[in-house]
Amino acid sequence: MRVTIADVARAAGVSKTTVSRVLNTKSDVDRSTASRVREVIAHLGYVPSSGAVGLARGSSRTVGMLVPSLTWSWMGEVLQGVVDTVEAAEYGLLLFTCNRGAESVRRFTTQVSARAFDGLVVVEPENTLGHLTALHRGGLPIVLIDDRGHHPEFPSVVTTNHEGGASAARHLLADGRTRPLVLSGPAHYGCVRERLDGFRSVLPDALVAQGDFTEHGGERVMAHLLASGARFDSVFAHNDVSATGALRALHAAGRRVPDDVALVGFDDIPMAAHTAPPLTTVRQPTRAMGETAARMLLAHLGGKPAPEEPAVLPTELVVRRSAP
Repeated sequence: MRVTIADVARAAGVSKTTVSRVLNTKSDVDRSTASRVREVIAHLGYVPSSGAVGLARGSSRTVGMLVPSLTWSWMGEVLQGVVDTVEAAEYGLLLFTCNRGAESVRRFTTQVSARAFDGLVVVEPENTLGHLTALHRGGLPIVLIDDRGHHPEFPSVVTTNHEGGASAARHLLADGRTRPLVLSGPAHYGCVRERLDGFRSVLPDALVAQGDFTEHGGERVMAHLLASGARFDSVFAHNDVSATGALRALHAAGRRVPDDVALVGFDDIPMAAHTAPPLTTVRQPTRAMGETAARMLLAHLGGKPAPEEPAVLPTELVVRRSAP
């Protein structure tokens, strides 16, 4: 049965007129009531008719954010950067994840239809770029964080993955490490190709083993390589999570880090400073990426033209004891 505006009003404990005013972002509805009504709209999956949403409407002063999952190791920092920026501008934030696949996308699309937010910050969930592009072409302002090499037609914020890989290689080479192993991420990610290309621009003969960005995957791949007799004196893992798994496998095999094998990760997530030994890594400015994306979106909502080129934020090598 189709959800009606009366159902929304009943569940939210307000009148149908109030629901209509929230949908039309009228300023005479207090913020807490409007927030409650929008939550009910999302929960019930209500899609307003054209009569319920006026064509001449103002801003909701709300920004949406779409992410694959909150379990990603650096997602909290990105989210905090977005939250700090939109709240400072007195905007609200609606957060959507894709934990439930198609159902999550359907609920998100419902909110787009309800015009519950003015623009969208995205960390791209798998297989949604085509849908996001269609929404952008339909008039929804979007800024993408970490474009994975997809180079969308809407604004994006990226980091210097190529230079980050090169800096890891230069550091290892300066320490006399000449037989490196690269523990990569999934090959279809543009950031993985960029990090590998950057590393190979300095150490072109590196051994490469593909991982999956998980701690278990890093441990499994490393254990297999050690059992096979592969020879390497250093490891560049494409994220800190897989580096942590690789470190566990090295310890289990009796390899000393960094004496026998130097280890460098990527991201500089909080746990990188607390491994044993602490992890040398390439810092990705994740909070700044969230802040920059939110600022770009808010500027566009304020009437500034969207930038045609990505905003590029620099990586930084952070030296700790795993590769001094």
